[in-house]
Amino acid sequence: MVARRRLRAVLYPLLLYAFSGAADAYFIRHAVNDDRGLKTNEVYERQIAGLRTNLTNLTAERTRWARRVALLSGMTVDRDLLDEEARARLGKADKNDLIVFLDPQAR
Repeated sequence: MVARRRLRAVLYPLLLYAFSGAADAYFIRHAVNDDRGLKTNEVYERQIAGLRTNLTNLTAERTRWARRVALLSGMTVDRDLLDEEARARLGKADKNDLIVFLDPQAR
C-alpha cells in the first residue's frame, strides 16, 4: 500500500508534467510555424516588398503610356509620333528611311 501511494505520488505529477509539456510544445510549434505564425510575417514582408517594386514599375510604365497618349490626343497632335505609329502598324517605310535588317538567328 505504501509503495502504491509513493508510486502515485511520483507518477501522477510526472505524467501531468509530460502531458502539459507535450501540449505546450504542440501549441508553440503551431504558433511559430503555422499559416498565421511568427515566421509567416517574414514571408509576407518579402511579398509586400516584391509587390511594391512591381507597383512602382507599373506606375512608371503607365506614366510613359499616358504621356504618349497625350501626345496623340488633344488639340495638337505630335506629327512625328503619329508618323512613327502609323508606319509601325502598317509595316511601311519612307523612301528616305534607313532600314537595318537583323539576322533573326544571330540572337
